[in-house]
Amino acid sequence: MSDTDSFINEVTEEVRRDRLYGLMKRYGWIAILGVVLLVGGAAWIEYTKARDMAAAQAKGDAVLAALEEDDPAARATALAQVEGQGPASAVVDLLEAATQLENDEAVTATQTLQALALNGDVPQVYRDLASFKAAVIGGELDMATRRQTLENLASPGQPFSLLAQEQLALMDLADGDSDAAVAKLTALIEDAGATRGLRDRAQTLMVALGAPLPDTIQSE
Repeated sequence: MSDTDSFINEVTEEVRRDRLYGLMKRYGWIAILGVVLLVGGAAWIEYTKARDMAAAQAKGDAVLAALEEDDPAARATALAQVEGQGPASAVVDLLEAATQLENDEAVTATQTLQALALNGDVPQVYRDLASFKAAVIGGELDMATRRQTLENLASPGQPFSLLAQEQLALMDLADGDSDAAVAKLTALIEDAGATRGLRDRAQTLMVALGAPLPDTIQSE
């Protein structure tokens, strides 16, 4: 019985081995392909990381080189030649607009900011910042357009809401509507999200206008 059992085991093992070899011949290429894809994918990820890092460094070097230009016009020209995407592009555009404004090119700076505000490839916060700066600078924008832009940005929950309200108060004063300006300044002072600097500016302006400060300020 032992010889018979041994023979049966050997035959069974041989059958298993033949089946295994058959499966390897039939499906082994799948395992090989999986290994190739795994190794190739890892290599591609490392390559793209290195490529993106090199591109980011090159853009950063270009921006730094442009900012080293003493002449604002030359600096703006150099910044305009820096290519970028997403947040990097937005930062370059903001720097370019600031340089144009420094060179007394308010209209050109406003145009740069408006183009950024309409760029759907950059995050919304940069677009809102560009809109805010364009409305503050003015350039070729009329007062109605500037006010409408600021009112949109002053909506509750917007990142530049309080700063937009401050600018609207200043516009009210320029229009001779001191009551509206005081109302906005009072709301700013009482807003828990207002920074110390913003509150100080609002209080100083209200004192200059001879308007009473909110009770919460007077009791401090």
